[in-house]
Parts: sequence; structure tokens; C-alpha cells
Amino acid sequence: MKYNQVDEFSLAAGEEMRRDVHGLMRIIPVALGLLLIFFKTSAQSKTLYQTIAELDSVFFTAYNNCDIKKQAEFYSDSIEFYHDQGGLITSKQLLLEATIKNICGKVTRELVKGSIEVSPIANYGAVEIGMHMFHNNQEKGQVPHASRFVVIWRNRTGKWTIERVISLH
Repeated sequence: MKYNQVDEFSLAAGEEMRRDVHGLMRIIPVALGLLLIFFKTSAQSKTLYQTIAELDSVFFTAYNNCDIKKQAEFYSDSIEFYHDQGGLITSKQLLLEATIKNICGKVTRELVKGSIEVSPIANYGAVEIGMHMFHNNQEKGQVPHASRFVVIWRNRTGKWTIERVISLH
């Protein structure tokens, strides 16, 4: 009788194990699919981050070197530039003129390393958030402080433009 009890237990345990394996076999493809989606999304985010970081670098190289023509290529014709001290500018031409008057040869921008965050905006482009410092080239010894910025980038078939800027000092 004892032998039969052990035998029944072994059969029950074996059946339960088969059900567990069968359930696991159904879960594995779902888990693999989720992992693939995660890695694909992560790779796309990394590519988007690299794209925006490169655009930021090219734009601010033009900014620091007073390359107005290059800056103009980046700005949307419907630019909105919000500056906590200077207010709102909604004219591309006025923004470029203000840059010539107030920035060229006077100020250089330095990105705070590692501060950029980039998030996609579905069917539109991306938002870039970060920290930067502006060095006053007119006042030697002036110590810059980090300030925040937000840039809304629009992607039209591979051509990225700056649509909105929020600059906080």
C-alpha cells in the first residue's frame, strides 16, 4: 500500500510539473517579445538622443561663432522664444537681430555635460531639456552659473528645426 501512495504522489507531482512547463512555454514568447520591444525602444531613444545632442552642438557652435546664417537654418519661421528675463520673441528675424546685438562676441554658451534629456514627441519630433552656462566675454573673472533650457525640435522628413525655446536663468 505504501508503494501505491508514493506512486500516486509521483504521478500528481509529474502532472503538475507538466502543467507548469506548458504554462512557461506559453509565457516565454511573450517575454521575448517584450524584451525585443524594450531593446528596440531603447535603441531608438539612444539614436534620438544622439541626433538631438548633435543638433544642439552644431547649433551652439554657430551661436558661439556668430554664424547667423547657420542659426537661421535651425530656427522655424514660426519660432517662439521664451526668455525669463527678456520675454517672448515670435519673429525669427527679431531673434536673429537680438543675437547679433546682444550675443555676438559678448557671450558664449557651454553645455553642462551630462545634463541633456531627450524625449520623443510622437509624430512631431522631440523635446530637449538641459542645463547650460553662458560666459560673459566682456567681463573677465565673471563666474557663470548653470541655467535650464527646453527646446522643442520638429522633424519634417529628416530636417530638424527649433520650434520653441524656453530659456531660464
